[in-house]
Amino acid sequence: MRPGSMGIVGSASQFIRYYQAGILNTAFGYGLVALLLAVGVNVYIAQFLAHTAGVAFNYFTYSRHAFRTEGSVKRFILSYVGNYLIGLAALATMLQFIQSPYLAGLLVVIFVSFINYFVLKHLVFAERRAT
Repeated sequence: MRPGSMGIVGSASQFIRYYQAGILNTAFGYGLVALLLAVGVNVYIAQFLAHTAGVAFNYFTYSRHAFRTEGSVKRFILSYVGNYLIGLAALATMLQFIQSPYLAGLLVVIFVSFINYFVLKHLVFAERRAT
């Protein structure tokens, strides 16, 4: 283990910063969708634009606030594609057992956010050792 690291999870403060950034990212994305809808943009276009802008915004909040290191932009984008696909699969599975799409969606968000933390920590913003 490298100095300052606390194993696979990392420090509690980093984990808290991750969720702080996540709350800010969610507010940014939802706020942008709401703003675009308010000015008359089609809902699907608004969602696409907000999601695209959100990925860029999220990279900066996670790299500067949560992980405090520059990460691989390519890996970050790929992690979001994977995160989306895992979320869809988890939602389809959850809906087989839970009638409420709201509750199923909430549980999926929580589940996927934990996976996203570990992916970002260990694959995107991991400290690279010099070889």
